[in-house]
Amino acid sequence: MTRGTDADERLDRAFLALADPVRRAIVAKLSRGPATVNELAEPFEISKQAVSKHIQVLEQAGLVSRTRDAQRRPAHLVPEALEQLTAWIDTYRLEAESRFRRLDAVLAGMNVTTTTQREEER
Repeated sequence: MTRGTDADERLDRAFLALADPVRRAIVAKLSRGPATVNELAEPFEISKQAVSKHIQVLEQAGLVSRTRDAQRRPAHLVPEALEQLTAWIDTYRLEAESRFRRLDAVLAGMNVTTTTQREEER
C-alpha cells in the first residue's frame, strides 16, 4: 500500500473532520470570529467535553488553532487551511466546467445540424 503525500494526508484529515455536521457548524461559527468552548457549545445539545473533542479533531486537521488569553482558550479558524481545501476543489471544478463547455459546444453543433436538416426536408 502506498502512502500519500503530506498534502494528501492533510486533505484527508480536513475532509474527514468536516464530514461531521457539528464540526461544520463549529467552523461556521468560528468564521465569524474566535470563540471559547462554552460559546461554541451553546447551540448544541451535547456536553462541553464533546464540543472540546470536536475542536481537537478540527485542530488535528489543521482547520482550527487555540490560543491562551488569560483564563480563556479561544479557538480560531485557520483560513490558510480552508484556502487549501478550496484550491483543491477548484482544480476539479474548473476541469468539470471545461468538459461541460466542450459538451455544450458539441450539443449546440448537433442542434444546428438537426435544424438545418429539418429545413432542407421541407
